[in-house]
Amino acid sequence: MQDRYFSTDPAQRAAARELYASVKDLPLICPHGHVDPRLFADSDYQFGSPVDLLIIPDHYIFRMLYSQGISLEALGIPALAGGSRTRDHRKIWRLVCENWHLFRATPTGIWLRDELADVFDISLKLNRENADAIYDAIDEQLQGDAFRPRRLYERFNIEALATTDAATDGLAQHQAIRDSGWGGRIIPTFRPDAIVNIDGDGWRENINRLREESGAAVVDYASYIRALEGRREHFKAMGATATDHAALTAYTECLSASEAEAIFQRALAGQATDKEAARFRGHMLVEMARMSSEDGLVMQLHIGSWRDHNPWLYAHYGRDMGADIPIRSEFTKNLKPLLDRFGNRRDMTLILFNLDETTYSRELAPLAGHYPLLRLGPPWWFFDSWLGMTRFLDAVVETAGIYNLAGFNDDTRAYPSIPTRHDVWRRVCADWLAGQLVRGFIDEEDAHEMIRALAYDLAKQTYRLDK
Repeated sequence: MQDRYFSTDPAQRAAARELYASVKDLPLICPHGHVDPRLFADSDYQFGSPVDLLIIPDHYIFRMLYSQGISLEALGIPALAGGSRTRDHRKIWRLVCENWHLFRATPTGIWLRDELADVFDISLKLNRENADAIYDAIDEQLQGDAFRPRRLYERFNIEALATTDAATDGLAQHQAIRDSGWGGRIIPTFRPDAIVNIDGDGWRENINRLREESGAAVVDYASYIRALEGRREHFKAMGATATDHAALTAYTECLSASEAEAIFQRALAGQATDKEAARFRGHMLVEMARMSSEDGLVMQLHIGSWRDHNPWLYAHYGRDMGADIPIRSEFTKNLKPLLDRFGNRRDMTLILFNLDETTYSRELAPLAGHYPLLRLGPPWWFFDSWLGMTRFLDAVVETAGIYNLAGFNDDTRAYPSIPTRHDVWRRVCADWLAGQLVRGFIDEEDAHEMIRALAYDLAKQTYRLDK
């Protein structure tokens, strides 16, 4: 449907249609996401079955099905202890289609419907009757050369795509992409959470990996910091323009060198307390900002997800199985130590993401509307939807304007969904700006400049991909 997601008001719809038409064919800037770089390292990479591609990796899908009593084993997801699970992918696909009514009026339902139509040219409705026909149509296309990841990159008109990579990653896949001579711009993003969260599973094993990748003896806080700086330098040499950090809260603190060293040594000995872990994490956010002030990498901070909230699910299936729940967040006090040091810097950028919508107008927009350091990332995770995006624009633009926003990033592991997610954002922005236009808040010239900024320019500039 050409005018999908636009207002039913005739004047606003007509304006939205014109604004959307002006940006719908712009290249896609994908500065933050979780697509596996292996897809591009091998020119002959194939996705596997429709279930491998669309179901098993997608926690949006299996968390909803789990909420209705469908086991993860029935969806092909193995338990940590092993045991039986469904291996027949056609059977899994049928199960999902039989229960697709659960996704009515959800962003997941919209994404997959639009993805099937726009990427696979399939207009059939997902249900029990159509399950096999849709499976066969997808499977047939996945076998062809046109559905190799590199070919899709070109078809999707992607200009740049950033992956998210552990700080201890050797970036061999990125090197393979470079060595292949292929012209796509696939760049890494430095993600140090596993070696910053001293209370995390496997932290000391990750420190060993840091030693191996950095070639340094990480034995104290000072050598730890040097190793991190060296890894950032390597990432930057491989094309990285940004770092990415996740934390439960936005708490920051400036520890003395002796305090940091004492906590680090207790962590190495397995004796750090929860309070010390929180203080060290807050200190390291400030340290990462300090490093960004020196090496120029854009810093991203994702706040507000209580990950693996369901202990039973975590114990049986491991991390990231769809049991992540938003919490209430606070930024004005928590970020102040970091902002006191770097908030007035005009030559560095910190992009804030949050799962607590109540902070948008109360804290995030006023902070970004003042501090040169700050930009606001787009609605994320539970809120990268039509309603979430619309509420976001309503809440922040009056205070921060659009030029303190970071544009859009798809933040997805589901590679074929990328054009669909960008299309939804462009349609939402077109419709929102059309409402501003017909009400007289902006004129037509403003609207056209603003839609281009939101669709393309802001992301490219904020993530320094214009260099």
